[in-house]
This record gives sequence, structure tokens and C-alpha cells, in this order.
Amino acid sequence: MAEAETTTEDEAFGVTDRLVADVMEAVQAADPISIHALLDPLHPADIAHLLEQIDARDRRDLLTVWSGGVDGDVLSELDENLREEVIEQLAPSELAEAVRDLESDDVVDLVEYLDDAQQEQVLEALEAGDRVVVEQALTYPEESAGRHMQSELVRAPEHWTVGEAIDYLRSDVVLPDQFYHIILVDPRLKAVGYVTLGRILSHPRTMALKDLTEDIFRTFHVEQDVEEVAQAINHYHMITAPVVDDDDRVVGVITIDDAMAFLEEEAEEDILRLAGVGEGSLSDRVIETTRQRFPWLAVNLVTAILASMVISLFEETIAGLVALAVLMPIVASMGGNAGTQSLTVAVRALATRDLTTANVWRVIRREVLVGLINGTIFAIVMGVVGVVWFGSPMLGLVIAVAMVINLVIAGLAGTVIPVALEKIGIDPALASGAFVTTVTDVVGFFVFLGLAAAWLL
Repeated sequence: MAEAETTTEDEAFGVTDRLVADVMEAVQAADPISIHALLDPLHPADIAHLLEQIDARDRRDLLTVWSGGVDGDVLSELDENLREEVIEQLAPSELAEAVRDLESDDVVDLVEYLDDAQQEQVLEALEAGDRVVVEQALTYPEESAGRHMQSELVRAPEHWTVGEAIDYLRSDVVLPDQFYHIILVDPRLKAVGYVTLGRILSHPRTMALKDLTEDIFRTFHVEQDVEEVAQAINHYHMITAPVVDDDDRVVGVITIDDAMAFLEEEAEEDILRLAGVGEGSLSDRVIETTRQRFPWLAVNLVTAILASMVISLFEETIAGLVALAVLMPIVASMGGNAGTQSLTVAVRALATRDLTTANVWRVIRREVLVGLINGTIFAIVMGVVGVVWFGSPMLGLVIAVAMVINLVIAGLAGTVIPVALEKIGIDPALASGAFVTTVTDVVGFFVFLGLAAAWLL
């Protein structure tokens, strides 16, 4: 049964070890026919995944033998760190063919992180009208709705009927590959509502489109933060979000699939940043990965030195009672873990807009109370451990009090620090971890050793 489940999972994913081996065998044999037979049935996401699985030399050999096989959908699915490498290996004619059928938002996503020479190479491959659209999108701020919108959409005058809309859709007009709404506009091209294709197809031809509009309708400015747009799409269960310019004229749309992909990408970035590894991927070179991780390891070294300086203030206390050196890491470790728990919840809540000015004090009180309750429980446990292990009731009391104080501070710091960092414009996911760890280490060591110095010696 377990073996059958594993096989099904591999087939569902599309790329298996066997497939990779077969492809590389065909590459070594310089057999493009076999490569086409193996890769053509795959989804573009699976082909991109396969390209990411092999090393740079094998990737170069594959693209050389499989000439003309990479299309725009594969480039869109590739990790952005690999796109430059793959595009460099494509002939201009291959690149032109690859990007010709992409939607405008996919082309923008493809070129925005390329260097100027590669960007110009892609833009030259586009038709004049498509190039103007992409260049206009690139003028908007990087994380704006205008940068991420799809310019291909379907508009209709607000006075049209179902029959007129159907006749228009069946004419020789160029339509997006996928769309869910017809956007109704007034004579100034201002969006006034939209109608789903399902409602159009299920009503008589004489029905006015304006009588079939969706109840939930809102527009978003081209310079609005795309994360806010994605959050709104998710919050209001929207399928299409019209994007408008300064004159309220609709110029594009952001669809639910793009919004969900963006939110997933943001969540992944937050997780990586909390660990201090930036936005790296498995395809990054050694030097790139080193450069991404080094700054936060350096920050961690500074905070560790700071905590060590606190410890050095109590050298005589530690020398007088060796048990303190044994128990000291427990207080700091418990505080660090509790702080990380509060920090993770706070950073995610800030990203999803669940943590706001309106409820921040309630959340802070909750985290402090959680720290107090957990601290009290573990204080009792460690108090008993101190008495049983070292035969000293006062030592048990010292570590118990230190545990309570540090877990309360951990809950406070884990919430207040990311909120404060966001207020001053610093990404809380990127910087909070180092600050919270420093606070819990310094407070934990200082309180534990300070109490020990005052009560035990």
C-alpha cells in the first residue's frame, strides 16, 4: 500500500529520478528526438523543476541538444536566479518564439530582474504593441499593482446586453487566454462593475449586463502595493481585481491565481528571512549563498558577544557556584524559544494585516500573559530540578524567578520588536530575530546571574 502511494505521488509531481536519468542519458547521446519525447508531455512547471534539479553543466548541455524546446511558460516557471542563465543560452529567434505568446504580466515578471542587455533582448523579441505595454508596466514601482497587472482584459460598454457581449466575444477580437469577467465601463472607460462569464451564458440575450454585475466590486490604483491588492482579493473572495490609472480608467487586472502566487511567495520569503537566509534558493552559487547569509551570521556574532559581556560581569558569582554555569543556558534557551514563537506569530500577522494598531495592545497583553503562565509552570519544574539536582532550595528559587521574568520578556519582545520595526520601515521578518534573541539572552543571563549574586553569595 505504501509503495503504491509513493508511486502515485511521484507521477502526480511529474518529475521522477528515473525521468531525470533518462533525459540526461539522451543528452549524453545527443539525441534530441528522445529528449522531445520525454519532455514534451510534461507541464511547463515540471520542465522548469527538472532544469532546477540538474547542475549548470548538464543544464547547458540539455539546452544545446534540446534546441527550441524552452517556451515562455517554462521561463515563467523557472526560479528567477536561473532565468538569466537560461536566457543567455537561447538564440534570439528561440527567445522571440518563447515570449511571443506570454501574457503581459508574465513578460514583466520575466524581464524585471534581468540585466539591461538581457532585458533589451527580450523586449526586442516582442511585437511593437506588446513592447509598449511591458515598458509601461516597468515604469511603475517594483511592488505596485501596475507592475504585476495583466493588461489583457475584456471591456464592454455598460449599456450592452448579454447578446451584444456574446456576439463581441465570438467575433475576431483578440481575447486573453484565460479570463473570468467582462468589465463594464462608462464612456470615459471608467470601470463601473463586472459580470462573470457564467452569468452571461446563463441569461437571455436581451438581459442588460448592468443588471448582472457582481455585488463585490472595487478597483485598485496602479501604484497601490500589490500585496494589499492580493490581500483584498483573498479577503473579499474576488476573482478579478481591476487596476485603474490616475483618471480611474481601467488599464489592467490582477487575477486570483496571480494574487495567490504572490501571497505564497511572500510567505516563503518571510520564512526564509526569519531564518536569516534571505531569498536564496538551491540553485544559487556558493558565493551568492555565502554573501546572503554572512551579514546575519555577523549580527548574531555581535549579539553573542554582547551576551558574553553580560556573563563576564558575574565571573566571581559563577566561580563561586559552578551550578550556575550548568543552569544558565536553560534560562536563555527557554527565553529564546518563547521569543521565537511570539515573533513568528507577530510577523505572520503583520504580513496578513491581522495585526494592526487597533489590536496591537490586546495581542501584546495576550503574549505577555502566555509568557507569564508558561513561565510559572516551567519555573515550578525548574525549581524542583534545582532542589533535587543540586540540593539547594534557593538555587531552585533563583532559576524559577529568572524563568518567569525571561519568558514574560520574551513574549513582550517577540511582539513589540516586529511591530516597532515595521513602524520605522524595516522588514520585521528580516531583522526581528536578531533583536529578540539578543533581548532574551541578555535579560535571561542578567536576571539569573544577578539574582544568584544577590541571594546565594
